[in-house]
Amino acid sequence: MEENPFVFGKAVEGTFFTDRKKDAEHLEANLTHGINTILISPRRWGKTSLVKKVISDITRTDVKIIYIDIFSCKSEYDFYRQYASAIIQQTSSKIEEWMKTAKEFLSRIITKVSFSPDSIQEYSLSFEFPGKDDAESDILHLPERIAQKKGIRIVLCLDEFQQVAEFQDSITFQKKLRTVWQHQQNVSYCLFGSKRHLMTELFSDTSNPFYKFGDMMFLKKIPTEEWIPFICRKYQETGKVITEKQAERICKVTENLSSYVQHLAWIVWYKANPVTTNEMIDLSIDELLEQNKVFFQREVEGMTELQLNLLRAVANGVDTGFGKKDIIKKYRLESSANVQGIKKALIKKDIIDVDGTVITFNDPIFKLWIKRNIPCNI
Repeated sequence: MEENPFVFGKAVEGTFFTDRKKDAEHLEANLTHGINTILISPRRWGKTSLVKKVISDITRTDVKIIYIDIFSCKSEYDFYRQYASAIIQQTSSKIEEWMKTAKEFLSRIITKVSFSPDSIQEYSLSFEFPGKDDAESDILHLPERIAQKKGIRIVLCLDEFQQVAEFQDSITFQKKLRTVWQHQQNVSYCLFGSKRHLMTELFSDTSNPFYKFGDMMFLKKIPTEEWIPFICRKYQETGKVITEKQAERICKVTENLSSYVQHLAWIVWYKANPVTTNEMIDLSIDELLEQNKVFFQREVEGMTELQLNLLRAVANGVDTGFGKKDIIKKYRLESSANVQGIKKALIKKDIIDVDGTVITFNDPIFKLWIKRNIPCNI
């Protein structure tokens, strides 16, 4: 049996990647020409896949791309450890060079090497350092010093960058980063994350240290006219059949959200025998909802009745006009002042997005689950 040609739940690479030609060209030009870049879009739109795709396509020997995921960082100290470790490991090919680089540029910090219990070939770097400004400064200056020594340009790609907004005394920490990073001549940064509202605040609010730090790229959804041939081609290449109309339905249900398009197409592909039927798509949608049920139930359990009422309204097709008396009354939202508070809470939870006066779900499958399982009893 052929291998399923669709991928979801992780960064999509190689032949699984759906063409984002203009975005890829824009990002590659920025990374190779030393332009700081902020990549913004909601969850599951393919930011990480795009960045990793561009990184893999860059072959210039004078440019070194370093990828760091800071999702697990809960404090400034966590950040420094992960930042320094990734930079040293990804700019050095041998353990001896790791230690030499750490000793040369991080002399005030104790560096340790940990070996895997299964193999001495697998090892990692860790640090112990006093919480002093000079040690922190050494770490923040580390990529510039390595770039100068090696005669290269370094690009640091920091995934889940919105985590820094959650650190204690975050503004002070952001000021430290900006103060050092903006003066580096041989290092540039690509900052992106999965919480759109936090990322937008970090870089668009004039009161924040990272205001106007770089070129802001707002990633858009891949359009249906690009998805349809991609889906149909993948089925054809693996000896299965799906019509353009059926591929379009997959896009419509998932609202072109990259991860869900691939996930639903993945489920349907397994059912195709070898021809895809509309009933198979119906069953696949039910299966996708079932697979996510536990996560959706957990989201709902943490919501107030007013928050659920607003979500019921949006799932029911109402996306604007929430200040109108008839909508407030129909969906029991109590008052227009309440609506503003509800929106802010749901944006913070990363459940909805607001563009002007229009409210949309960030997760189209959650929207469908709300519509099917929590109907508006009015």
